[in-house]
Amino acid sequence: MKEYEPTIIAFVCNWCTYTAADLAGTSRLIQPHNVRLIRMMCTGMVDPKYVIKSLLEGADAVLISGCHPGDCHYINGNLKARRRVKLLKEILPRFGFDERRLKMTWIGASEGIDFAETVRSMVLEIKALGPNEARRQIM
Repeated sequence: MKEYEPTIIAFVCNWCTYTAADLAGTSRLIQPHNVRLIRMMCTGMVDPKYVIKSLLEGADAVLISGCHPGDCHYINGNLKARRRVKLLKEILPRFGFDERRLKMTWIGASEGIDFAETVRSMVLEIKALGPNEARRQIM
């Protein structure tokens, strides 16, 4: 039987985390293939319904990652995202999802190594949690 491989949707900031992901790739850092990047201009643009929809449609986890606090190109978009993630973690159990399936990180443009490590550790954590129940219902 094939080993379970989680699917992680990552909403990443164009200016910082996406650039870090690109740096990790051009630096040839080994990264798991489980993460699907969705580039947003700012993490403040990530609507909570995108997170819930991703999980309901079978993603095993969602990562939201952007600029460090105080470094947002849109002044405070990342702080808005942080507030939204906090609220989402409170309501995810009502939808039947473990709050550990949602993670928010701050990764700057020059932190390619941090991006690769974040992705690796998140994949291991989600593997330990097991598949998303919604994924089983779809398949």
